[in-house]
Amino acid sequence: MKEMISCDILIKEASCLTEDFSVADDQAIAIKDGRILAVCPQSEADKLYQCDHIVAEKGRLWMPGLIDGHMHTGQQLLKGRILDELPMIWTRIMLPFESTLTPEKMTLSAQLAALEMIKSGTTGFVDAGSYFMENAASVYEACGIRGALSCSSMDQGNFPPSIRQNAKEALHSADCLYDSFHGKGNLKVFYSLRALMNCSRELTEGMAFRAKERETCLQAHMNEYPGEVNYTLEKFQMHPVEYLDSLDVLGDNFVAAHGIMLSPGERELLARNKAKVVHCPFSNCGKGVPDTPSLMERGICVGLGTDGAAHGGLSLWNEMKIFRSVMNAVWGVRNADPAVMPARKILAMATAGGAEILGEKGQLGVLKKGYRADMISIDWNKPHLFPTLNRMNTLLECVTAEDVADSMVNGKFLMRNREVLTLDEEKILYQAKKYFENQEVPL
Repeated sequence: MKEMISCDILIKEASCLTEDFSVADDQAIAIKDGRILAVCPQSEADKLYQCDHIVAEKGRLWMPGLIDGHMHTGQQLLKGRILDELPMIWTRIMLPFESTLTPEKMTLSAQLAALEMIKSGTTGFVDAGSYFMENAASVYEACGIRGALSCSSMDQGNFPPSIRQNAKEALHSADCLYDSFHGKGNLKVFYSLRALMNCSRELTEGMAFRAKERETCLQAHMNEYPGEVNYTLEKFQMHPVEYLDSLDVLGDNFVAAHGIMLSPGERELLARNKAKVVHCPFSNCGKGVPDTPSLMERGICVGLGTDGAAHGGLSLWNEMKIFRSVMNAVWGVRNADPAVMPARKILAMATAGGAEILGEKGQLGVLKKGYRADMISIDWNKPHLFPTLNRMNTLLECVTAEDVADSMVNGKFLMRNREVLTLDEEKILYQAKKYFENQEVPL
């Protein structure tokens, strides 16, 4: 008789989202040492695998966890503040708020962000950077979510004294965060440029050098506002991406957040350098519509982000719905192509695409043998989901954050049956309530 293979967790009687984005029923998922040991038919698993920790709830669809390619922990307490505001909200509202952050505020922000992400099915994220990032990193490390964090790096502009830095100081802050948290738990540290108009050449080249030297990523807000584009055109007679290319900054470790106003030449440069782009649909709608089909035709990896809770929350389900509608309204209608951005492609952007943004290509984003066990389950026993003639389409059209039942990172459950296991939800919500009742009360 063949010896049974032991595993840490065995998920039985499951429906699974496959690598080609179809749905397979009557499946089992074996997990060992934080990775997927096998995804196979239940009948096969019964003969091969033994496990003390068996998960078996009928009506669950298991899929890779979503990955938020661009968010801001430091803006979590700004939810509801910026809708319907005139530009530039970043310099008028967001940056002034971030200049008032304290270690306590950042800890609460990270706790709330982690709760929101876990409960909405996000298992990985890329934080674009703020202040007191060590406090945020400590929260994220403890709760077990996967993420990459950066410091807010700027050395040009009329900023409040609390966040004013020169190039040397900004580089030192980034180095300290990297030394303290890169590779700790499920965390990475990326280097960053907050905005090109606020970064000197010294800082830009210094951040790029550090990222390459330390074999990590460099991220930057790119081509989000006309003012950003006009800045490099006026100062250097080059578009933003062209300017970075002239400094030898671009590479396969470069992540351009937003990328709304990219010229054809810039798209070619991004493709040639194998750089990556992250779109934030709800946030971007107030500024423009990216030419995502053109980027993808050039083979550029494109991920999706929320741009932080101040822009409508941290649900990537919302972002995917908005993105589909915007793409169809602008590019689909123009080209008489209602499937210009089909459900499979959008889900791939939020899973496998997000994995590549996070620097985990081939490790995350697919339920596949050898991949990290970062997974979520959807409770399909809901009147707005069942019955359906096409579960792929229904995933995109109808699933919301509230339908996520379980969340797992690196083979460890962060949430089971909607109960978050690695954070004290009641305490965090109590602290948040106190903060908003009286912002002077110590946290």
